[in-house]
Amino acid sequence: MKNRAKKWIVPLVASGSLVFLAACDSTEEDGVLVACAPRLVVVQDILAQLEGMPIDTFFEQSYRQILLRSPEAITAEGLSEAFGLRDDLLDDISDEYRRQTEELTAGILALLKTYDRQSLTPEQQTSYDIYQWRLEDWVADAEFALHHFPVSGWLSSPQNGLFLFFEDLHPVANRQNAEDYIARLKQVAGKLACQRENIALSEQAGIVPLAYMLQRALDQLAGIEPGSARQLPFYTAFEQKLAAVGDLSAADREELLEQAEEAIEKSVIPGYQALVESIEELLPDAPQDGGVWRLPDGDQYYTHLLHHYTTTDLTADEIHQLGLAEVSRIQSELRAIFDTLGYPSDESLSQLFGRVVDDGGVVAAAQIVPTYEAIIEHAEQNLTEAFDIFPTIDVIVIGGASGGYYVAGTPDGSRPGAFYAYNLSDIPRYDMATLAYHEAIPGHHTQIAIAQNLELPLFRKLEGYTGYVEGWALYAEQLADELGWYDEDIYGNLGRLQFELYRAVRLVVDTGLHAKQWTFDETVDYIVENLGSSPQGAQRQVGRYLVIPGQATAYKIGMLKLLDLRQHAQDQLGDQFDLRDFHSAVLLSGATPLNILERIVQDYIDTSS
Repeated sequence: MKNRAKKWIVPLVASGSLVFLAACDSTEEDGVLVACAPRLVVVQDILAQLEGMPIDTFFEQSYRQILLRSPEAITAEGLSEAFGLRDDLLDDISDEYRRQTEELTAGILALLKTYDRQSLTPEQQTSYDIYQWRLEDWVADAEFALHHFPVSGWLSSPQNGLFLFFEDLHPVANRQNAEDYIARLKQVAGKLACQRENIALSEQAGIVPLAYMLQRALDQLAGIEPGSARQLPFYTAFEQKLAAVGDLSAADREELLEQAEEAIEKSVIPGYQALVESIEELLPDAPQDGGVWRLPDGDQYYTHLLHHYTTTDLTADEIHQLGLAEVSRIQSELRAIFDTLGYPSDESLSQLFGRVVDDGGVVAAAQIVPTYEAIIEHAEQNLTEAFDIFPTIDVIVIGGASGGYYVAGTPDGSRPGAFYAYNLSDIPRYDMATLAYHEAIPGHHTQIAIAQNLELPLFRKLEGYTGYVEGWALYAEQLADELGWYDEDIYGNLGRLQFELYRAVRLVVDTGLHAKQWTFDETVDYIVENLGSSPQGAQRQVGRYLVIPGQATAYKIGMLKLLDLRQHAQDQLGDQFDLRDFHSAVLLSGATPLNILERIVQDYIDTSS
């Protein structure tokens, strides 16, 4: 076993001033990082170099320092070359590194406040306000660092995020990329060792995930065992990517595959096995039920999460009541359409949507991806009534064992945006269009791909605010109806309304779980009765709300804010209102907290009247 010190250099400013980021002595064995080894920086040195910069330079260079804390994010955004970096480091998730990041963000916030906002241009003031909101949110989140469950069965957990990162986000376009991929495989055990330490720290603070979350995580990791390297996505994805690299010989590919297999056997598999042992140790005494109210300072934590995700000051009670009202309204719309179809008035929503599935038809597994592609193409061809700005980055549909989500491409288009769709068996047709509109066009892909190429400070192009981002995607679902895309598809419109009802139900059950102390079973029953989900589907939904408290409330809050702002613009502008101009005002500022979006829309109104 050897101890080695790594060093690497990253540029701080264009003039060539440099900050040296040196890793502490890290425990390695045959080139494999086997322990949690924080990377040390001198935060005060970084802050000293940022002090006194012109505001536009400060925006760029300070945010760059924040981005440098996440090598994985830099890879995912396709920024490695621009930053002068290799794609060979995983994120440091150690507690010590987290504390350094908190010190850095707090210091950058303090430096931001030294600028005279009133002396800035209007656009700089908007950037100032958005950056201040984001930094203050990060500083507030630091108070609850240990509250974020360090392990669960959802993508938000590091062990699951690694699958997505290596499979879908890590480039392998040349030999250097391939070597970087392998270098990162060798760091998996070290990263998961940090995760195990974080599990222990949270447990000491009285924060333990529910047994349901832990068991789900264990079930997902059951196939990672000695001898399984070639069956794991870490290997199979690498093999597929290597096959597309044109300047590698067969011998080179075989050599790289052997190195990857060895790294998986020595780092990935032992790392995951050790994590499984830590989870198994937690499981016997893990709580069986309860939202975040059961945690130390749980009520304050939930208040923070609602502010973080919705970017509003709405309370849990206000969100709960809004949800109840929206559930009632949407259910009435659904019932009216069911009556039009002659469906029995005494049937439950579950029974009624069973009829919709039968009457709306199914799409065979082999046709799912082509069907989604056709829906997206139709949307792209019919946007001009509502938009005069469009993404320059393509979106593709990727079929697989999981789906219903979007992964952004890179700003240069080298990796397109991707809508992931389940396609292993036949699925109902009635809700496919709405899902495509939400995830791709005119939803997430339209908004995010446009933002990525705006002439704005980098943080305004890359940072997302859930109330805005998910609010826009849900707004896009209704916009599709307003543009007439469901006029010949009554079952598709029922799918749209069911999706909207789904988001309204979330307002009720998320606040019910975390603020009103609803039990798991009570919440499942509410979802089954009011949404028409199966009990199994409702259980999966509740699991998500327990793992990511507050996040699910942002969709409907954001949508309603966008509709309110649009109505306000229509009322103020009258005949001068143009839907395309409104959408441009919303999209050309990048993602933003909703209270700042209000000012942006008011500026658009003032300049248009």
